[in-house]
Amino acid sequence: MMKPQTILGILLLIGGAALFFFGYQASQSVGEQVFETFAGRFTESTTWYLIGGAAAALCGVILLAMQRNIRA
Repeated sequence: MMKPQTILGILLLIGGAALFFFGYQASQSVGEQVFETFAGRFTESTTWYLIGGAAAALCGVILLAMQRNIRA
């Protein structure tokens, strides 16, 4: 049976990757490209998807790595 920390790590990794993917897809849309051209940055929602997805995925990787170090 898997430990709760391992399950949480996997869920964070998958959820973070999904958020990052949706943020990336949003950043490639026509409206986002036009906004970036004039404002020089992505919209706030797209930025939060990218940051949140990367942070969640990183936390998931760290949790999974910590579980591997404990077993070794």
